[in-house]
Amino acid sequence: MVVDAGPGTFAVLQTVIDPAEIDAVVITHHHPDHWTDLLAIETQARVGRRRRPIPVYAPAQVAEVVAVDKTPMLEWRTVTDGDRAGIGEASFAFHRTAHALETLAARIDGAGRAMGYCADSGPEWSPEVLGHGLDLLLCEATYTVEHEGTAQHMSGRQAGMAAREAGAKRLVITHRWPTVDAEAVATEAEAAFGGPVEQASIGKEYTL
Repeated sequence: MVVDAGPGTFAVLQTVIDPAEIDAVVITHHHPDHWTDLLAIETQARVGRRRRPIPVYAPAQVAEVVAVDKTPMLEWRTVTDGDRAGIGEASFAFHRTAHALETLAARIDGAGRAMGYCADSGPEWSPEVLGHGLDLLLCEATYTVEHEGTAQHMSGRQAGMAAREAGAKRLVITHRWPTVDAEAVATEAEAAFGGPVEQASIGKEYTL
């Protein structure tokens, strides 16, 4: 399964798996940095003569901006706050965050492990709604404490606090603004979380 497909992700995906193996895609919200490579996935499926469309689980606004009538190899399945979906051997539970229009975080359970994905959110939302027992929380940490309140995003400090309050065993931060120092974001996240924090990077793998 693919969760969010921003610019450049399809190129990296092909170094890991054959795109024909994709069973489903989850898109958390309509902002382009989370979905534009969905079109590359659709093109590969169509040109590669995939037999069945790829199920796409997403809020209604995503289908609107992608133009569903022009994506024959995508089978749209609208999800919203409180919905659940079985995707392969995993179970997804969706929860709305504090972000522009409808944005959905997800709890993913499978093989006796649980992962939380915060998508984009402001600090008014807490990953506690994903439930306790998260073996890993992938949480946005867009900037540092001095930028708090400037946008509907979390700082490293806020991400660390949120993960601690949610009882997450491990915290991986992502979505850092390119001009913000990575070490500064990680340092304040670790101080708030009370333990080691890992920074997501291209090609990095995590085992639950």
